[in-house]
Amino acid sequence: MQGPSHTEETAPVTRGVLETGPTNDPRPGPSSAAPRISPVVAADQDTSRDAAVLAAGGIEKSYRRNLWSPRSRVRVLSGAELTLEQGEVVGLVGENGSGKSTLMRILVGDLRADAGTVTRSGQVGYCPQEPLVYPRLTCDEHFELFGRAYSMPPEQERTSRAAIYDSLGFERFAATRADQLSGGTLAKLNLGLALLPDPALLLLDEPYAGFDWDTYLKFWNLVDERRAAGRTVLIVSHFVVDEARFDRIVEIRGGRTWAR
Repeated sequence: MQGPSHTEETAPVTRGVLETGPTNDPRPGPSSAAPRISPVVAADQDTSRDAAVLAAGGIEKSYRRNLWSPRSRVRVLSGAELTLEQGEVVGLVGENGSGKSTLMRILVGDLRADAGTVTRSGQVGYCPQEPLVYPRLTCDEHFELFGRAYSMPPEQERTSRAAIYDSLGFERFAATRADQLSGGTLAKLNLGLALLPDPALLLLDEPYAGFDWDTYLKFWNLVDERRAAGRTVLIVSHFVVDEARFDRIVEIRGGRTWAR
């Protein structure tokens, strides 16, 4: 993510971006720091095996250096391209400040690009680097809320929730509020919310930061299961340790994407 001196231009909520819940929800609302947008995008439901799950081309993005110099801009992306096929696990790497998180937010639809196109096929689950949660809601309440946002039948949501608790090992925190969770458990909740509807494409920004070794291995078991089921996963990180776990690695350098 770019430094705080940059002025970001957030894309408007468009078709496919799910909000976190109805305005008449009786439970306590988010704090001032909580997000307005759910960490999930529902895109066009074209799941042809021959079609790319995601195709982005010519992506350009620059930021104003500050509010007082509107003509002075920092270019972050200069024609970045990325195509993801069904059943791939792809790593997106680059140095801090290279534009990885900026590109991820553009792929999700949370940030408007200056130029370029993004085409998505099927539902997309997004796990941002900073968890997007409501501090006063429990883990169970988060899953219920996001299940409604996904228009999931209650029984389907409960079944998926139970499987996520079991896979990541945090069922004992089901009734614990988000503001009382450790960093590692909060990361599990953040990932679980993106996994809830079993999306065709998972976009994960530094997903295992804060995981212990056991959870790290569980994470990769989940990724392997999704690959075997024909799901696609994009993992953003500033470095890749287990390159053999990926089908391919793409690097952002100089505002462009390069095969590694």
